[in-house]
Amino acid sequence: MDQLSAQLVTALYELNDAHPIRPTDVVVFGVSTSEIAGKRIGTEGSEEIAEALFQGIQQARAEIGFQPVFQCCEHLNRACVVERKTAERKGWDEVSVIPVRSAGGAMASYAFAHLDQAICVETIQADAGVDIGDTWVGMHMRPVAVPVRPRLLRIGEAHITMAYSRPKLIGGLRARYE
Repeated sequence: MDQLSAQLVTALYELNDAHPIRPTDVVVFGVSTSEIAGKRIGTEGSEEIAEALFQGIQQARAEIGFQPVFQCCEHLNRACVVERKTAERKGWDEVSVIPVRSAGGAMASYAFAHLDQAICVETIQADAGVDIGDTWVGMHMRPVAVPVRPRLLRIGEAHITMAYSRPKLIGGLRARYE
């Protein structure tokens, strides 16, 4: 479990190296603990794996600074678990649900129990995203999403992808962007 936590911390540092994350930035995490354990998504949720990843996220959060959000599974329409203060600052509307392992997923239910004043919201626009197990966090990213290719391709047995958002480039040939 310590290795899973360390792998995620390393991935978050790579994301930060690709595009510096600010303390107010939202990073959405989509996690299949089943896939990490080598099982089919949604079949073998693990609180132990969720705990290890949560610890890694909290470690990176303390060192880098960001606001974590946790995507629920399809049974909750991919709603997101977030700290109330982040949702209020962003103007996100709360929805009434408490994620559990069988409806929300192990990671979202663990985060709901361990974040400070956790609530669920239906939609967000994150500044960056980490997808472990092909859970499709792209629906929660701000346009324009830029892929980040981590050196580590898997956490446990699960495929990992990451992205950050950048502002749209507008104006055509004569425009300047830097």
